[in-house]
Amino acid sequence: MTAPNTALTATQQPLKGMLLMVVATLLFASHDVLSKYLSGIYPVMLVIWVRYFVHMALMMGIFLPQSGLRILRTKRPLLQVLRALCLLGTSLLFISGLQYIPLAEATAVNFLSPLLVTALSVPLLGERVTRGQWVAVLVGFCGVMIIVHPGGELFTPAVLLPFGSALCFCFYQVLTRLVAKVDSPTTSNFFAGILNTLIMSVVVVFFWEWPTFWHGVLMLFLGGCGMSAHLLLTQAFRHAAPALLAPFGYCQIVFAGLYGFLIFNHTPSLLAVVGICVICCSGIAAALLQRRAQQRAAG
Repeated sequence: MTAPNTALTATQQPLKGMLLMVVATLLFASHDVLSKYLSGIYPVMLVIWVRYFVHMALMMGIFLPQSGLRILRTKRPLLQVLRALCLLGTSLLFISGLQYIPLAEATAVNFLSPLLVTALSVPLLGERVTRGQWVAVLVGFCGVMIIVHPGGELFTPAVLLPFGSALCFCFYQVLTRLVAKVDSPTTSNFFAGILNTLIMSVVVVFFWEWPTFWHGVLMLFLGGCGMSAHLLLTQAFRHAAPALLAPFGYCQIVFAGLYGFLIFNHTPSLLAVVGICVICCSGIAAALLQRRAQQRAAG
């Protein structure tokens, strides 16, 4: 899930922001379930290439006629490159992990990224983290340990893939906050889409397989879900504060669980459900504590 540029804020309409956030999480979960299905049939590199190619094509069709090539002008090109590579790392690790880890559990582990951002914001951004936020971070890691407890079916090296995805997404969010000070969200998303499409276009030739017509349609829909989710997410944060919307982001885990049950006939174990709930609660608590700290600083 992309970290928004909160510097661009429109009129505050919290209810509209919440609705947009929920729809965005549904689209993100749809993107993930399509990724899991297609990567079970085609090489992961092909699936990721299609995801970024469609992303780039839609961005070009929507924004190039309005803004032209100036949309690619950035004041921090190195940070934009690093940000794009972190997003690509997130995609590679998470989609690879979906071949071994159930959708809901992988999504829950990936949602460690907001907690990792909290932990790394001290050394990387120079921000102050309260004792309560540190407790939330530790509780979130406990939630992961409950999901992948020793002796459980998920206690395998494969769980490092979604964890690595969460770490890449953490750095992606930190870099997004840095470039948001000088570049627009459109420039950042377009830059990442083009760079990652170019990288994957070089790689995919070694993994190319022609999809069937139906699978080709699903691949296009995969890219459309990802692009639409990012646009809706950006709009959601234009209507409500990030701390207010953060709890609704965890709807993605619920949607992932429903998709996993309906499409892959997977029901999380009781311990997995407990671990997922612990991660959700710790993430929501961290967001609320951050909002309270910001209110105190502003007051």
